[in-house]
Amino acid sequence: MTASTAKRPARRRWRSWWLKQLHTWHWVSAAVSLVAMLLFAVTGITLNHAATISAEPKVAERAATLPPPLRRLLAGEQAADGALPPPVAAAVKRAVGLDPRGHAGEWSEGEVYVALPRPGGDAWVSIDRGSGAIKAEVTDRGWISYLNDLHKGRNAGTAWFWFIDVFAAACVLFTLTGLLLLQLHARHRPSTWPLVAIGLVLPVVLAVFLIH
Repeated sequence: MTASTAKRPARRRWRSWWLKQLHTWHWVSAAVSLVAMLLFAVTGITLNHAATISAEPKVAERAATLPPPLRRLLAGEQAADGALPPPVAAAVKRAVGLDPRGHAGEWSEGEVYVALPRPGGDAWVSIDRGSGAIKAEVTDRGWISYLNDLHKGRNAGTAWFWFIDVFAAACVLFTLTGLLLLQLHARHRPSTWPLVAIGLVLPVVLAVFLIH
C-alpha cells in the first residue's frame, strides 16, 4: 500500500467529520432563526410597500387625577434623570394603564410630560403639577406597523435589541455553513457557483447603476 493510498481513508474520515459538523450547525442555526427570518422577510416586503399599505391610527384618550399626597411630590425638584417619583409613576400606571417608569420626563413650571413611544404606535402622559390632573393618549397604528417597527428595532426595548443581535448571529452562521456546504458539493452540482455569482452581482449592479 502506497503512502497516497493510505491517506485516502484519513481524508474521507476528515471530510465526513467536517461535513457532519457543517450539517449540524447549518440545521441548528436554521432552526433557531427560522421563525424570525420569516418575520423579517415578510416585514421587508411590508416596509418596501409601506406607502401603499394604508392604516387608520386609533387614538384613545384617558384622564385621571393624582391624590393630594402625591401632588406634593411633583412640587419639589425633579430627579437627576428627569423620571417621575416612583409612587407617582405607580399611581399613573394604575390610573391610566401606562407605565412611565424608566422614562425621562420633560419638566416645566406647570406640568410634567412623559413620552412613551412603542412599536406600532405612540403614547404620552402629562401631569399638571398643581392640580394633579393626568392626561394620557395612546395611538395604535395596527399590527403591520407593529411588526414593521420590530423589524427596525424601533422603540422595542433592550430585550428585543439583544434578540436581534442573537438572530443576526444565527443568520450569519446559517449563511456561512451554507456556503461551505455549497463548496463541498459544488463539484457534483455545476450550477452552484454561477448561481452564487448571480446572487452577488445582481445587487451590486442594481446599487451601482439603478439606485440614485
